[in-house]
Amino acid sequence: MNSLADPPASIRANEDFAWAPGRFSPVPGAPPLAEIMAAATGLRPYLRERARQTEEDRRVSDESTDLFRKAGFFKLMQPARYGGYEYGFTAFTDVISELGRACTSSSWACSLGAIHQWLVGTFPVEAQDDVWKDNPDAIVCVSYAPVVKAERVAGGYMVEGKWMWASNVDNSQWAMLGVQLPNDDGKTVQAGFLLAPRKDWEIEDNWYMAGQSGTGSKTVVISKKTFIPEHRKLTFAEASSNMPPGCAVNQNPIYRIPFLSAVPVCLVSPLLGTAQGAIDEFVDMASARVTRGAVAGGGNRLSEFFPVQSRLAEASASLDAARLLIYRDTAGVEQMATDGRIITMEERIRNRRDHAFAAKLSRDAVEAVFASVGGGGLALDQPLQRMWRDANAISRHISLNWDAVSSMVGQYLLGMEPKGQY
Repeated sequence: MNSLADPPASIRANEDFAWAPGRFSPVPGAPPLAEIMAAATGLRPYLRERARQTEEDRRVSDESTDLFRKAGFFKLMQPARYGGYEYGFTAFTDVISELGRACTSSSWACSLGAIHQWLVGTFPVEAQDDVWKDNPDAIVCVSYAPVVKAERVAGGYMVEGKWMWASNVDNSQWAMLGVQLPNDDGKTVQAGFLLAPRKDWEIEDNWYMAGQSGTGSKTVVISKKTFIPEHRKLTFAEASSNMPPGCAVNQNPIYRIPFLSAVPVCLVSPLLGTAQGAIDEFVDMASARVTRGAVAGGGNRLSEFFPVQSRLAEASASLDAARLLIYRDTAGVEQMATDGRIITMEERIRNRRDHAFAAKLSRDAVEAVFASVGGGGLALDQPLQRMWRDANAISRHISLNWDAVSSMVGQYLLGMEPKGQY
């Protein structure tokens, strides 16, 4: 397999951004990134072999989750005071995209489990202690949309309702729930999150999907009014403020990065890996497969056809462009945080544009190679068809949906008030 189709890890990680602050851990004794990356590469054969079963199970297994935990993936961005390594988003993307080459759903579940360690690190320290003091290995699922209205009571809030799309919920010990929080005027609300332990909620097993089936993105249910203390709250405004409550104790600059300037990277990173995995699979297939005689050129190797060669080139270029966008923006955000510079509205909107466009490019890379596989690529034991379904599912996520994000960007460029989250 040639170097363009299967670049070494140093090239996949974009050596031009080797300086990124997020690729260096400030924690004494933390394993070097190369060691964590080697663990991710070593897990690829296992994840690839289990990918079909993961899809059929509609969740990532306990065994895979334990392997992720032992490899330190959930400690990547966890605060050091709870045993974490405090790497940044660039290192995170390196690791998660490497897993995505083998199984998109497993990579997605690990991605969200790892990124939410960073997000919990921006909550008040009392909330962090609740999650990790007794169990430093606890991980958190999140339902982001603030669909449920919280009721203010003495010392906190009462909540009851359902929260959909909680990826990796089966393997999570806590849930971060999007809510509408009442303001002091008693009339208006603001969006935010509340943290609830596993004993407070149930899982509604309703995740039956054509793509990303293995992510286990089921529904969290709190069936009766349940109290959540005030300190387990984080408003969207705080999360986007450059100074969330958690940075008072977690002084690494990564905990000052605005929520939407970086979190969508956790959705793109598995897709970057999926695109590389699709190219890997296609090169193996094209090199070995001989076409049947019912068409012009029958009996030739698939690799000998010009459209096949051209689509492979398009896929590799699309993926490279997507990676460059993500690493440029992410490394830049990390450097701004390190320098103590506030990220401007223009930069936030550009980052949101690039999150969505990188997802579009990655999906297009998968589309390009899948267009050449013929009927053989549709077999359930052929990973390409699953990668194609997963890539299309991810690119339709509201945070990455090109129609939704691009309209917001266009509004901004035209001098209008941008309608969307940035």
